[in-house]
Amino acid sequence: MDVFAFREELVSEYERFSRSFTNIRAEDILQAVNEAYAGGRFWPAPLIQLNPNFVPGGSIDDLVSTGTLDEECAKVFRLKRPIDTFGKQLVLHQHQAEAIEIAGRDESYVLTTGTGSGKSLSYFIPIVDNVLRRKKAGDPCKGITAIVVYPMNALCNSQLEELVKFLRLGYGEGKEPVTFARYTGQESNEDRERIAKNPPDILLTNYVMLELIMTRFLETDKAVREHAVELRFLVLDELHTYRGRQGADVAMLVRRVRERFNENLLCIGTSATMASEGSAKERSVAVANIASRLFGVTVSSDNIITETLEPVTDDDAPTDGPSLRRAIEAGVPVNPTHDDLSGHPIAAWVERNLGLDEQDGKLVRIPRPLTVLEASEQLATDSGLDARVCREYLAGFLLAAYQSQDDSGRNFFAFRLHQFISGAWNAYSTLEAADERYLTLQGQQFKPGDRERPLFTLCFCRECGQEYFPVWAKLVAKQPDSFTPRDLSERSNEDEDVRFGYLMPDSSGVFDPADLEGQYPEDWLEFQDGVARLKYHFRRYRPLAVQVNTLGGVASEGLPAWFIPGSFRFCLKSDCDAYYDGSVRSDLSKLSGLSSEGRSSATTMLALSSLKHLIGTDLDERTKKLLAFTDNRQDASLQ
Repeated sequence: MDVFAFREELVSEYERFSRSFTNIRAEDILQAVNEAYAGGRFWPAPLIQLNPNFVPGGSIDDLVSTGTLDEECAKVFRLKRPIDTFGKQLVLHQHQAEAIEIAGRDESYVLTTGTGSGKSLSYFIPIVDNVLRRKKAGDPCKGITAIVVYPMNALCNSQLEELVKFLRLGYGEGKEPVTFARYTGQESNEDRERIAKNPPDILLTNYVMLELIMTRFLETDKAVREHAVELRFLVLDELHTYRGRQGADVAMLVRRVRERFNENLLCIGTSATMASEGSAKERSVAVANIASRLFGVTVSSDNIITETLEPVTDDDAPTDGPSLRRAIEAGVPVNPTHDDLSGHPIAAWVERNLGLDEQDGKLVRIPRPLTVLEASEQLATDSGLDARVCREYLAGFLLAAYQSQDDSGRNFFAFRLHQFISGAWNAYSTLEAADERYLTLQGQQFKPGDRERPLFTLCFCRECGQEYFPVWAKLVAKQPDSFTPRDLSERSNEDEDVRFGYLMPDSSGVFDPADLEGQYPEDWLEFQDGVARLKYHFRRYRPLAVQVNTLGGVASEGLPAWFIPGSFRFCLKSDCDAYYDGSVRSDLSKLSGLSSEGRSSATTMLALSSLKHLIGTDLDERTKKLLAFTDNRQDASLQ
């Protein structure tokens, strides 16, 4: 799969979707919008990030042989591919082995390692080992040993699949050596009753549900509390999400859990990042202080575990300008082996510029990932070649390096693209003629450097694209005296002399009030002696001719415009048929900004585009996965 081509297809489809809501008639506005889209304003070049290579910490079999883990762990924690076999042995990272060692001392700890570093194994292995040892020692283990708390159900569901992979495959359903269950509110009544009658060794939940378990008097919740009286582990995943008021709530919840179940509870936290300032030692002290406040028990700074990385390229691989240039001019290597790549100049350059950095004598991930464009420009500077050539080569080289696997199936370079996408929202303009006005897509109050020219939000007729300004009109003797910007969705104002409405700039005479039959909707007209006139109850809604200066004040000289009082009822462009009777109340359905999609529709569109592309790729079925979630329950329900 070519992830760079996938990115281009994704943003192209989203651009077509996002722009389909809006027509723009004015050439100068359309040109400004086109330039913003072409420049990638709403989806900048993706960030590129390498998955680092972790220092190995020995295999599960090694830890079993030394007595660190129970011998059954050698069967549980393996790479299980066929359902009924136990597969290959699992090799741990050093930070995972450190976590197992600290847990063996019955000390609380926090693992602060990056995405994809196997944080979940750093607590599941000690928990499973504890249950296995107690069962072997004759402890009936009929209660809940560990509660693992996730900030989102999506993460909880993902980790449930991981436990299925380790604890069920190879054993068969119902024969798991360590039992587990999810209790988040997604379960049926039958599932909850089953948990109440037969408690699992490991309970996966979220902090809101754990709060309910502690306080509700449902029979199932009471049963869970009774089964957790000998709780030994409490895990808070994604520890950095618990801050502010939510952090205080979780800290109090942890204290209630400790008081209710076990004062000597072993607390474990995981987080990708929690502190970024100062030396490594200072960061560990800061994380330890935060964890101690959350857990209600002292966490030593020595128990803050960070990842330990090692390079995959040779230290003596050249990255000087001539070497880089020769490598690029030679082309992307075809089917390279790990040995071919370890000494390759571009591989060394990629790892040293996109993957690893050195801080306090230790290798760490690059603090700030570069975008694809920034990386290409940096490679162009270092090699002396054109940036476009470097970009094409860099993309091809990364894909070739990803395809290269060693005997264990590890890719030479596993990399990720992070693409941020935002809505276009609105365009803004000064109150000047089309050939003079200042246009921007950046939300601000004034034209830069000129406070005499405030910026007004633009919106567009959904039928023809005629531009309008949503405004507040200050009335003097019931006539508009000045205008100030408003948001399209705003309608209420505390000042009785201020009315909402719209300004349509009209330097070229688009609207002719004398042509009643040609300009007004048929429903607005009545005829007397064959002569058309406005019906009485529509006259208060007729557009009013005004001239406005750049500040929005009505002036004898200025931009010719029409003020539409109140709601938008029909488009003033003569050849537009847009007309709305009183049944259509929301102006958002009549006019639009640059983009009108909501979060739910945007997420759905991106998800569908991703799935469509994944279906046609050469990825295996296990890899074709998509996780999409929203922070709004209504959005989630709509999707």
